[in-house]
Amino acid sequence: MGRWDWGQILTPALYFLLFGVGLTFAHTGLQGDRGLAALRKAEALEAKLLTELDLLKDQRRDARNKVHRLDESFLDLDLLDERARAVLGYIGPNEIVLP
Repeated sequence: MGRWDWGQILTPALYFLLFGVGLTFAHTGLQGDRGLAALRKAEALEAKLLTELDLLKDQRRDARNKVHRLDESFLDLDLLDERARAVLGYIGPNEIVLP
C-alpha cells in the first residue's frame, strides 16, 4: 500500500473551501438583506416617499392658505362664498345651474 500525500489532497480542498466561502460572501453582498439589491430597493422607496412628501407638503400649504383666508382677521369673502355654496348647496335667486 502506498502512503497518502496529504499536501496534495488538502491544498486543493482548502482552495475549493476558500472559493466557496468567497462565493457565499459575494452572493450575500449582492443579493442579501443588506446587499446591493436591497440598497436599490431602498433607494427606489426613498424616491417614492420623497415624492409623496412633496405632494403632502403642497396639500398642507394649500390647506393653511385656505384656513388663513377664512380667519376672521383676514376674511376672503369670495372663498367664504365658495365654501358656503359647496357645503350648504346654496344657490342665489338669480343664478342658473347647468348640469
